[in-house]
Amino acid sequence: MSDSAYALFWMAVAAVLLIAALLFTPLSARAEATRVVPGSRAEVQLSYAPVVQKAAPAVVNVYSKRVVKESPSPFSNDPFFQRFFGDRFSFGVPRERVQQSLGSGVIVRGDGIIVTNNHVVADGDSFTVALADRREFDAELVLADERTDLAVLRIDPKGETLPAIKFKDSDAVEVGDLVLAIGNPFGVGQTVTSGIVSALARTQVGVSDYQFFIQTDAAVNPGNSGGALVTMDGQLIGINTAIFSRSGGSIGIGFAIPANMVRSVVEFAVDGGTVKRPWLGASLQPVTSDLAESLGLDRPGGALVQNVYPGGPADKAGLRTGDVIRAVDGRDVFDPQSVRYRVATKAEGARMEVSYVRGGSTRTARIALKLPPEDPPRNVTELSGRNPFSGATVGNLSPAFADELRIDTLATGVVVLRVQRGSPAQRIGVRPGDIIISVGGTEVRDTDGLQKLIAAPRGQWEFKIKRGDEIFSASVRG
Repeated sequence: MSDSAYALFWMAVAAVLLIAALLFTPLSARAEATRVVPGSRAEVQLSYAPVVQKAAPAVVNVYSKRVVKESPSPFSNDPFFQRFFGDRFSFGVPRERVQQSLGSGVIVRGDGIIVTNNHVVADGDSFTVALADRREFDAELVLADERTDLAVLRIDPKGETLPAIKFKDSDAVEVGDLVLAIGNPFGVGQTVTSGIVSALARTQVGVSDYQFFIQTDAAVNPGNSGGALVTMDGQLIGINTAIFSRSGGSIGIGFAIPANMVRSVVEFAVDGGTVKRPWLGASLQPVTSDLAESLGLDRPGGALVQNVYPGGPADKAGLRTGDVIRAVDGRDVFDPQSVRYRVATKAEGARMEVSYVRGGSTRTARIALKLPPEDPPRNVTELSGRNPFSGATVGNLSPAFADELRIDTLATGVVVLRVQRGSPAQRIGVRPGDIIISVGGTEVRDTDGLQKLIAAPRGQWEFKIKRGDEIFSASVRG
């Protein structure tokens, strides 16, 4: 074979081997090995700008104002100063001062519906909303929900359709997703920061009654409250509400209220301005490691059913004391707060599928949720006469009234609502929130029964009061 033929032979072999390598190499590996020159400026300069252009116009500034009366001078009642100065220096006249607070908000409907944090507008007398284009509008407070720390405002855009952000299913978000936080930190003006979803279902934050937050490392600072947390499609997955910080500034741990909760509050606002959340009809407790071991569970987590309200939703669905709820609608729950969140995002009459463990086996129940009943009626009564409870205002507990008071909805009996200053009830240490269990050894079932028990004079008053998880016994001379 000539030298030229020999060379052609090996070139052909090399070509065959190259073709074989390309054919049998996975596409992903070939893509990784391929390096190409960017074909456009967009490919050279990756940017969040398209997302910001879509979402930022719907993020607003919210200004809350209230008039505060300052206390008069400590010398206002001093006879010496009154004699020589009278009212010339307004010693006895309270002065008024306008107090302002600033936060962020998000337009969620083009007709002027805006959602923000309740703590941004709390105690405000008047509200102003400044749009991204710097136009300002007077705003009406439609709904303030302290329990979720959300509030809904309305402005009149005079027939104009405002830019609005669409809600995204916050249950579809995953840890690691890219997000942008948009708001007005420290009042410097609209600011965008980027990060990822750091964690989901944070329930031990202590910011609101319904603790179930999206955690992000996107920088969130004071003034961002009420602002938007958006995904890369420009949709709203949460309202930024709190940060974990020892300095007051961002250290990369921010918390947002999930969009599914926000959507439910907005729906309450536009449907009449009253929050009506459904009720499970069961009291729950966390499943710790020790409790899981005693119950024969393979791991801690979930919510143990402590008590079930007779005839309530959980009872009708077949749940019993000792059951451990592990999932709601196919999503794992790790503590009672997770279950409460799932219930709170449902509408009245909705059905909820619950997976629970009983006796080592997993079962499923379909729960038809309903509003907590007010049975018995609260019958608010102010107590008087010669008895230790004189000066206290009390009422009958029911699931609805207990929920309103933010205590265990399965609690029963008579609860103290108010205590007059200087009254016998205050002197013996009775406080709002106390539940009067018994008087003179007789169980207190309702306000009528309590009034009968305290109507007769006694030489010695003995009674029991429940305060939180503790029960106190006391004896007072008549």
